[in-house]
Amino acid sequence: MKRLFISLMLIIAVVSQMSAQSLFKRVHDNATAVVNNTSSSEQQIQINQFKVTALNYIMSQVKKNKEERDSYFYDSQAVNLSSFITDFETNIIKARQISTEKRLAVIKCYREASLQNPLFHDTNKERTYCYVNDTKTYTPFSIDTDWEKAYDQATEKIKEILK
Repeated sequence: MKRLFISLMLIIAVVSQMSAQSLFKRVHDNATAVVNNTSSSEQQIQINQFKVTALNYIMSQVKKNKEERDSYFYDSQAVNLSSFITDFETNIIKARQISTEKRLAVIKCYREASLQNPLFHDTNKERTYCYVNDTKTYTPFSIDTDWEKAYDQATEKIKEILK
């Protein structure tokens, strides 16, 4: 009975780890698929290219800094990045229906959440702010962002803006 219980626990641990590790990869793969799909709109391509760039940046910085990160870290960053962008798009639409000022306030809210929550504190601002400084992008965010913290900050502040 004890062996059965231990075996069962090991199987559950392995399966849960496999599914958790797949979240980061799934977000990355889905974004890549949209970017490579010839029927995607320019906006869809830009937004998903940002996701791919941000996720690749996270992977490269962890490797560069020789950090040990668990699957929860990667999955949390990927899921919060996706949620951040989805909510940003949704709230832009809501704000646009109210006024131009509200739309600009939403953009500022999300942009500041991205800038105020760096993940690696990278000093190469030319690289990390490449989307922030691009006036033609739909995603004016830093790629050096702790997406979990930025998402929480934006979610809290947007309530006041859209009242």
